Amino acid sequence: MYSKQQYRTVLAALFLAVGLVLPLLTAQVKEIGDSLLPMHLPVMLCGLLCGAAYGTAVGAMLPFLRSVIFGMPPLYPNALWMALELATYGLVIGLVYAALGRRRLLHVYVSLLTAMLVGRLVWGASKALLLGLSDKGFTLQAFIAGGFVDALPGIVLQLILIPLLMTLLRKWRSTT
Repeated sequence: MYSKQQYRTVLAALFLAVGLVLPLLTAQVKEIGDSLLPMHLPVMLCGLLCGAAYGTAVGAMLPFLRSVIFGMPPLYPNALWMALELATYGLVIGLVYAALGRRRLLHVYVSLLTAMLVGRLVWGASKALLLGLSDKGFTLQAFIAGGFVDALPGIVLQLILIPLLMTLLRKWRSTT
């Protein structure tokens, strides 16, 4: 039988692979990909199911691997701020979910909402810093538009799909 660490490593590799492929479904229209946030889903699920360390690692690697393999996102500055954002999602969702103890649907939502908020703040801060270095700037209005308004379809998708998948997985585990 496999150890928990081996199981989590294989599961994290699966989430990394899904994160590499999932954006290809929205690659034809950049705005759809920017709105649905396809790389966020596997990173958050990895943080929930494998823990903070694995979620952080998958989140940090995913944008760089996609950049090298597919040429998108551009390595600098996009992949860099995306790596910081996604690593934050994996870390925060894993830490909060583990800290809550008993696994209930409410805990998934609390972990998810906390990670989404902290991840957006890291995304905004890193984007402001990196764009500030190139004299392009990043305003509060651009942060709100890009981090919340434009991302609303992806946020709604995450709030529906992640708890649903966690519930289905919990039911599946209880029957096996």
